[in-house]
Order: sequence, then C-alpha cells, then structure tokens
Amino acid sequence: MSDILLVHGSCHGAWCWRDLIPALENLGHTARAIDLPSHGEDPTPIADVTLDTCGQAVADALDKDTVVVGHSWAGFPISRAADLAPGQISRLIFLCAYAPWDGYSLADMRRAAPRQPILDAVIKSDDGLSYTIDPAKTRRVFYHDTPAGTEDLANAHLCPQPILPQETPISLGQGFAKTPKSYIRCTDDQTIPPEFQSTMTETWPHEDVYDMPTSHSPFLADPKGLATQLDHILTR
Repeated sequence: MSDILLVHGSCHGAWCWRDLIPALENLGHTARAIDLPSHGEDPTPIADVTLDTCGQAVADALDKDTVVVGHSWAGFPISRAADLAPGQISRLIFLCAYAPWDGYSLADMRRAAPRQPILDAVIKSDDGLSYTIDPAKTRRVFYHDTPAGTEDLANAHLCPQPILPQETPISLGQGFAKTPKSYIRCTDDQTIPPEFQSTMTETWPHEDVYDMPTSHSPFLADPKGLATQLDHILTR
C-alpha cells in the first residue's frame, strides 16, 4: 500500500481532505494532508509566499516513495517539489489540477483556457497581494454536487490565496520529467473547464488519464469514489 500526501488547491487547506483520508485508510493506504504557506494553520504572511516556498512545503512533507496528490493550483507546487526533492516522489497525481507547461505560470495557463468560469467569483484584496472567493458563489464554482451545507463548512475555512505564486512561471527539470504522473479529470468541473483539463493531458498516455463525473471537489462530493480511483491508479 502507498504513503499518500494530499495537497490542497487555492484558498483551501488540509481540512478539505477530511472525508478522503479515512476512505483511503480503509483501503489500506497511509494518507495525510498539509497546509501550504499562509493557508489553514500555517502562519506564513501572504507577502512572503512564493512558488518555491509552496514547493518546498511539499518537499519537506515527503517520506521516500511518497505518492503526491495535488488538487487544482497544487499542480504547480507538487511539480516544483519533484525538482526540489528528486527521486522522493513515486507518483504525481493531478486531481482536476493545472498540469504545468514549462515556462508558464498558473495565471498564464488559466488565461489560455477557453472559458473563465471562476472569474466572477474572485474578489481581489485591496493591496493586490491575494484574492478570496465570494461566499455566495462558492457552491456554484466548487461544490455544486456536494451534500447540502458543504459550502457553509467551506466558507468558514476558506482563506485568502496569495497571487504571486500563481503569477510565477515554473521551470520544469529532470526531477519532474522522471516522475510518473497520472491525471484525474472532473467532467462536471465549474472551476477549471473540463475541456481544458483534456487539453492539458492530450499528449499523456491514455492509461494515465482518468475521469470522474464530479465537480471541482471530488474529495467532498464523492470521497469513497475518489479513494477507489486513487487505489486503482496505485495498484493497477
């Protein structure tokens, strides 16, 4: 069985994996989650957060032969971690995540998508360093197929997302290139267009790309189904 590290997306924290962790443990895996810098219980000031500090946070949480699952924007820091800690990640799994293009920032990739469904929900801070998501719109963009009340739990925990790491182009090295990768597309995603998830994986081997018929938050919409999918990837 696998040692699995779960890395959250924008504005979220380790809290969002609360239902997936026991589902993975029931299948025999070890699963744990971290807060990226300035998220959850991490005290890092927003102004100090960079793409490298986010990647290093992932690298610091690795054991040897760790499977790393990154949701949404976490596709960038988990990819950076593969270069910061070469050989320590046994597989990168991108969960409806940005699978980085070399030399691009996340913001560059978002702008390359055919649609921008999340933009009208984004509220930029007065100092321009971060953004939050309009609480009245979180269900539409993140949680439309989750149990009733999920957005209330989430709205109590969602936090500002630093902008600088998402505007920083990534350079992908040999650590990233040599690490096995899988992708789980969410075909009812209202945050990252499903068709763009297909674009990001169009050159990937067919056997490394999987689909789930969920929103952008399968860990809350269908945690048992997601655990089963991850187990299939890791045991096939």
